[in-house]
Amino acid sequence: MLYGRTTLSKFIIEEQRKLAGGAELIALVNDIQTACKYIASAVARGALTGAAGPTGIVNVQGEDQKRLDLIANDIMLRSCEWGGYLAGMASEELEAPWPIPAQYPRGRYLLVFDPLDGSSNLDVNVTVGTIFSVLRAPDGVTDPRPEDFLQPGTEQVCAGYALYGPAAMIVLTLGTGVHGFTLEPEIGAYILTHPNLAIAADTHEFAVNASNQRFWEPPVKRYVEECVAGKTGPRAKDFNMRWIASMVAEVHRILMRGGLFMYPKDTKDPQRPGRLRLLYEANPMAMLIEQAGGAASTGRGRILEVTPTALHQRVPVILGSKSEVARLERYHAEYDRGDVAFSSPLFNERSLFGAALSN
Repeated sequence: MLYGRTTLSKFIIEEQRKLAGGAELIALVNDIQTACKYIASAVARGALTGAAGPTGIVNVQGEDQKRLDLIANDIMLRSCEWGGYLAGMASEELEAPWPIPAQYPRGRYLLVFDPLDGSSNLDVNVTVGTIFSVLRAPDGVTDPRPEDFLQPGTEQVCAGYALYGPAAMIVLTLGTGVHGFTLEPEIGAYILTHPNLAIAADTHEFAVNASNQRFWEPPVKRYVEECVAGKTGPRAKDFNMRWIASMVAEVHRILMRGGLFMYPKDTKDPQRPGRLRLLYEANPMAMLIEQAGGAASTGRGRILEVTPTALHQRVPVILGSKSEVARLERYHAEYDRGDVAFSSPLFNERSLFGAALSN
């Protein structure tokens, strides 16, 4: 074992000293990391305890809950409600904000989180994680209402995710870069192993759920067709396509080796402008990606500048290597202006993906 390595607790204390920040944020992040250790343990033991199975309950998002969704949600609430650093919390699994119990003091922060992202993959033992975001509570607010959480992503003071895979990790930003910490089981501490993560501006890898291609807008079809065409197409280079169906795993891959992740706007459900939740998923991941030198967009604007209108609002998400995000934004702008009439042989009947589309 190596001694003297930087733990997450030491790191956030040193960062807050540089920023002249308060002790409350340090203590809150420590509570979050404690919760993530408990969740990591619960996930690792899930199949042994039967917790990985379904509950038969549909949550507020209209999704089937797994027992571990509820366990992870409860762990995060119980680990963070007591410390006196929060005015309130909001979770993807709860319809309304979680009030801090009356016996505990209130603080100046709000915590929003997705307790177990990618839980649909639990039965096949694929990497899952927890996504979190910290906001400041409005001045004087001690019992926040839903509208108090509706802040653009630019207002985040901390964002990150915990990863439960071959190794348990926490990757976070306090607004001064992105840093990764790996859980050392022998001492029960997260150790700084990936400082100052940076995303290359260019890439040859993209991730998208190709089964939804018949619902995509023409700019996304155009982009994917060009990537699939490889060296023989207008991009003149070969691309690899990935899809894990766990946002934590997808973003972690991008932070480690670059790439692009898309869950774009589509017509599959006209009532939903996007698939991913703005507060719990898009904003914290967008902050991480931007802090690592990448970009995060809806296709028509910066994600972090979207003003939320609802607690469980959904948005399109395109994030990763900056030049690829810029290309997709340009394709959307050209399409919206009517500059480009895109007709795709790739997505016609008997195409590569075997679907009939009209453009």
